[in-house]
Amino acid sequence: MLLRYFYDEKLAHASYLVGCQRKGEAVIVDPMRNIEPYIQVAEKENMKIVGALETHIHADFVAGSRELADRFGATMYISDEGDENWKYQNLEGINHVLLNDGDKFELGKLTFEVMHTPGHTPESISFLLTDGAAADKPMGFFTGDFVFAGDIGRPDLLEKAAGIQGTADAGAKVMYTSVERFKQLPDYLQVWPAHGAGSACGKALGAVPSTTVGYEKQFNWAMQFDNEPDFVKALLDGQPEPPYYFAVMKSVNKIGIELIKNLPESKVITSVEEIEGLIAAGRQVVDTRDAQSFSQGHIKGTMNVPFNNSFTNWMGWIVNYKEPLYLLVDPAQMNDMLIALRSIGIDQVLGYADVEAMIEQANVLDSYENVTPSEAKAMMDAEDVAVLDVRNLTEYNEGHIEGAQHIMVGTLKNRLDEVPNKKLIVQCQAGGRSAIAASILKTNGFHNLVNMTGGYGQWVIEVK
Repeated sequence: MLLRYFYDEKLAHASYLVGCQRKGEAVIVDPMRNIEPYIQVAEKENMKIVGALETHIHADFVAGSRELADRFGATMYISDEGDENWKYQNLEGINHVLLNDGDKFELGKLTFEVMHTPGHTPESISFLLTDGAAADKPMGFFTGDFVFAGDIGRPDLLEKAAGIQGTADAGAKVMYTSVERFKQLPDYLQVWPAHGAGSACGKALGAVPSTTVGYEKQFNWAMQFDNEPDFVKALLDGQPEPPYYFAVMKSVNKIGIELIKNLPESKVITSVEEIEGLIAAGRQVVDTRDAQSFSQGHIKGTMNVPFNNSFTNWMGWIVNYKEPLYLLVDPAQMNDMLIALRSIGIDQVLGYADVEAMIEQANVLDSYENVTPSEAKAMMDAEDVAVLDVRNLTEYNEGHIEGAQHIMVGTLKNRLDEVPNKKLIVQCQAGGRSAIAASILKTNGFHNLVNMTGGYGQWVIEVK
């Protein structure tokens, strides 16, 4: 048996290539939309990709199963659990197998057994893997978003992201039953989850790539309950805000999305006048430089989302999927940027420009001031200012600057009417999210502001 692990740090998403070396065939578990890494490994190992296994209809990334089906004729192995609202659509012409609890299928000497594990979503399934060439019992468990290292999948996404009221509590109760079933599995089984630390699909995911059933039964917080009410309360408490784009992902993974080969090309923009014209026309233009560079000088009307490991998450919060997007970039990063954006279905990237060239061409640049917590405190003592805290609600509730108003950065563009009409001190925990918030505010006409570097974490050290 061949097992290979793939990890997208921007999405905290794990996927797997599982192959039968004797047969020379492989399947991909919870594939990402960019299938090139799988192809490279398969070619190196002389494997043919014949299948794609999905544990559920994902909410946080575009699954690559349909890309694999188009490129290789791979069979999609997908859940048939859940009610009519959780059935995959538009499968005509695609080889697929609908799976229910207890179903088995083989790849050479490998056997996959389906276990229905609802809670995170109604249709969620997991796959027990047995290597028949070496053993007659399973060696591992692909859990998707059911069980993570140190955590379990959140049951509230359907309610918070997709707007399906009343599903959070029901999902938590079903998850309790699934967890109790998980506890009956052998301790030695390896657990291969679909996400790691940083994913919004749970609230306390560990940063290790795999774990075991026995370890999780002893140390995973969610395995320590022996009654449903306490479990439900603990599971629903403190879950982070789900990005807006999660609702979009649920839809595209259910009904299908355009193949990458059919997407429009991003044209190169060479004049700052064209960029300024796009901004004047109300188009979305995002500057992808680091926050410090952006604050010192940027084209007025551009938003700032630095291209780092948080880029995909914040773009999913901020970008309007119904409108075209234009980027100011380091051209050497453009391909990786497109991969990141397409991984969450932001496909209408119609143009991009070399950001440094645009800055050089611009006659007038906009900027904003960065201040330390001590400087912010002096401003608060001397001026009529408002403090805007853009962290998650759980962070705010754990401790905040007295009098600070809370608007989480991802929701800011839709809550501008709540922003105080006075000079603003924008802050988060360390200064990164507040810089994004400052750019959103400036794009929408709030220019009387400063960004507090170091955030609340530094405030506690310097001021409190």
